[in-house]
Amino acid sequence: MFRRVCEGIFFWGIGGFISVAGQAQTAIAGGQAHLGASTPFLAQIDPATVRDSWQAGAITTSHSQDTPSAGGSLLGNMGGLRPWLARYGLTLSIQDVNELWGSATGGIGSTNGDGRGSGTGPSYIGITMPTLMADLERMIGLKGATINISALQIRGRAVTQDHLGNFNPISGFEADRSTRLFELWYQQSFLRGALDVKIGQQDLDTEFLISDYASLYLNANFGWPMGPSVNLYAGGPSWPLAAPAIRLRYRPGEKYTFMFAAADDNPSGNQDSSVFGVTGNPADPTSQTIRDGSGTQFNMGTGALLITEIQYAFNPQSGDSGRAASHPGLSGVYKLGGYYDTARFPDYRYNTQGLSLGADGGTPRWDRGNWLIYGIIDQLIWRPSPDASRALGLFVRATGNSGDRNIISFAIDAGLNLKAPFSGRTNDTLGLGWGIGRVTSGVRAYDRARGALVQGNENHFELTYQAQITPWMVVQPDFQYVLNPSGGTGDPSCPTHRIGNEAVFGLHTNVNF
Repeated sequence: MFRRVCEGIFFWGIGGFISVAGQAQTAIAGGQAHLGASTPFLAQIDPATVRDSWQAGAITTSHSQDTPSAGGSLLGNMGGLRPWLARYGLTLSIQDVNELWGSATGGIGSTNGDGRGSGTGPSYIGITMPTLMADLERMIGLKGATINISALQIRGRAVTQDHLGNFNPISGFEADRSTRLFELWYQQSFLRGALDVKIGQQDLDTEFLISDYASLYLNANFGWPMGPSVNLYAGGPSWPLAAPAIRLRYRPGEKYTFMFAAADDNPSGNQDSSVFGVTGNPADPTSQTIRDGSGTQFNMGTGALLITEIQYAFNPQSGDSGRAASHPGLSGVYKLGGYYDTARFPDYRYNTQGLSLGADGGTPRWDRGNWLIYGIIDQLIWRPSPDASRALGLFVRATGNSGDRNIISFAIDAGLNLKAPFSGRTNDTLGLGWGIGRVTSGVRAYDRARGALVQGNENHFELTYQAQITPWMVVQPDFQYVLNPSGGTGDPSCPTHRIGNEAVFGLHTNVNF
């Protein structure tokens, strides 16, 4: 793997990571709040982003007191255990997520011959996430050094895989049941914190390809987006699968940060799943523990995923009153990035003889390499006054990639977040989001050649309300509507009828222990 990494580094040699709303993330994104009690609890919603972003789901204002309490936890100091660990530089956090989902219409096996669908029964998802963070400066005097280890206990059923058949899960917490190691990494900072390097088992979707405002939403498309989730093997190094990686981040000033990472591209090590009945196609993103339920495989035998990102913060607001006064405008962040995967991917249009795969069958032709480019905007667009709790934010994220070896060629997500929508509920957030994913020309040509229903666009809409009930508990009712699940593919129980449009209701709770 690392030989391939070296071959590709010259091609993807820059990267970036800027804290949204003016470096509020600067001290956190390196891991200091990685699932930790120091992160405001309202942020602990989407597993793809909350480990490193204090403002997931919140519209940042210029005053830190407008965010939820940072220290709220159900068990408090755990009878003195937490203060005792803190004396030695150790921080222990435990979070527990529980979700209940049900579909009123649509879903696999429910077309009733009319394409409308009759819905599905309720499904439960549960996750417990313990994390132990070690500050090596406090522990052994090694300045700027941190070690992180975290685990996942996943229970329940994957509602999308079992009942809905969408491209990306209806919940970002869906995964195969397991008890597994998640992340295990060491981070070292240099140049007075301007440069830091992280090495070890990492989940890249905590820092790359993420809109912080979009992390309010529960649909997985608003976290790690549809493109990499569907196109890469096992969805790439993203929750709940981490992979061996090295990440470099450089922050020369308040507005710019550059980031680059090289990771194994297939954290599950599985290349046996397929769309065409042959080996090699990217794995179903909801089936991520096929070969490695423990999370200790540390696969390094496939390809290298090289990813880079640069961000620019507009009117950064750190939460410090002095700095906020120097940037009175509405804050925002603009991101550009891309990745290149050095592995081989099966072609969706041609077989090894150069003939039509759909019409003539055979073994898909193998194509070397895969790429994706993306852009993200997180922008605060309205706040009645600089110190107001109520604020409105906008996010837009678009991704694009090649069509011959991928399922999704283009995707876009967008939404509006209203913080403090009601009087007296300053820590609540109301959100309305929309997204679309376009099936590639290669997959459409394959469908036409074999006489199947031709897939097109999948649209997803989400209306959600995130309520902080206590400093240690969040409750989030959620409604989603999915048009043309999997781009209008046929229902496995009745292939001549498309899976019906889905109206899905959910309830999410998160408790910080």
